[in-house]
Amino acid sequence: MPRVAVISKPQKEELRQLLPDLVLWLKAHGCEPLLDPVSANYVTTEEVCPRPAMVARDPELVIVLGGDGTLLAAARVFARSSTPILSVNLGALGFLTEIPLASLYDHLEAWSRKGCCIETRAMLRSELWRNGQLHSEHDALNDVVVAKGAIARMGHFSVEVDGQLAASFRADGLIVATPTGSTAYSLAAGGPVLVPNTDALIVTPISPHQLTLRPTVVPGASRILVRIEGVPDQIFLTIDGQEAIEMRVGDELRCRRSDATVKLVRLGDHSFFDLLRAKLKWGER
Repeated sequence: MPRVAVISKPQKEELRQLLPDLVLWLKAHGCEPLLDPVSANYVTTEEVCPRPAMVARDPELVIVLGGDGTLLAAARVFARSSTPILSVNLGALGFLTEIPLASLYDHLEAWSRKGCCIETRAMLRSELWRNGQLHSEHDALNDVVVAKGAIARMGHFSVEVDGQLAASFRADGLIVATPTGSTAYSLAAGGPVLVPNTDALIVTPISPHQLTLRPTVVPGASRILVRIEGVPDQIFLTIDGQEAIEMRVGDELRCRRSDATVKLVRLGDHSFFDLLRAKLKWGER
């Protein structure tokens, strides 16, 4: 019996009716539900599994019920597996979780008939080095951000691309983003929009104190090094807006395209530009 994992966003009223119905649908179609602890609050009779342990249970599909943040968390859990993710928007904008709730069962029917497309998204690998030693490493679907804390003074950063100095500058911080993350924080900071399958990475400074410094698109195979030259108070590395690590002067962040990818289930009836028009009112006057 194929196993289907379900990951939900906390405190969503829709889940009270949705999850029991979804479990019934899965069982009626010969699937074994595997619920994360949030989902299990609404269906107490099914097997419960912490999110990090779900990969070892080898589900054939992951259903994410929530917003983009819920999908980003699930993507990091399943990044090094081949399990596809079907993401349903219960949030606000829902740029990544683009499937509306009304279309959930249409997508599930298509998946059960093997009528869905699987879209592969690149991830970003980052390594934090301190005093010449690897301190931590992370995969991100959207971006990694180096930014100052509460004090309203700028930090001092330098950026190298493939061993060549790109810039040394003062700013509130900077973002290294994937094409998927081009429509997230990088866009808000003035970065470009990239089609998700573009072979590239984006380096976007946050409020730089130089009029000549602009977001830069580099080849996807580039190695990007960010060095902390000086900070006014605290500075943090944030992964997909969800994990935060305090950084120090002299720390180096080394970024490259990850060996891991995220596989998203799509019906294939909407283009990326359809999504831009629907979510961001792209091109409207």
